[in-house]
Amino acid sequence: MPTYIALSSFTDQGIRGVKDTTKRADAVKEAAKKFGASMTQIYWTLGHYDLVAIIEAPDDQSATAFALAIGAAGNIRTQTLRAFSRDEMNGILGKLG
Repeated sequence: MPTYIALSSFTDQGIRGVKDTTKRADAVKEAAKKFGASMTQIYWTLGHYDLVAIIEAPDDQSATAFALAIGAAGNIRTQTLRAFSRDEMNGILGKLG
């Protein structure tokens, strides 16, 4: 299943309710199932991003719908990156000829 890395920052609304961030993360993990996705890991981080999550979804459309649904809640802004495993990257490199 494709893997995605979500780099997220709290919005003003999200930081005002930061005491609920772990509860919100649990709700997001549950919501992922509606999109056929799973949030396999989440980390609260220091630096430019407040959260980093690892998400698996069946395809880009499902991952995008999930990200849009979470963003619509208004607590975070997310930049999503498609990640490739070593095997996937070797397959890509094999197409170079």
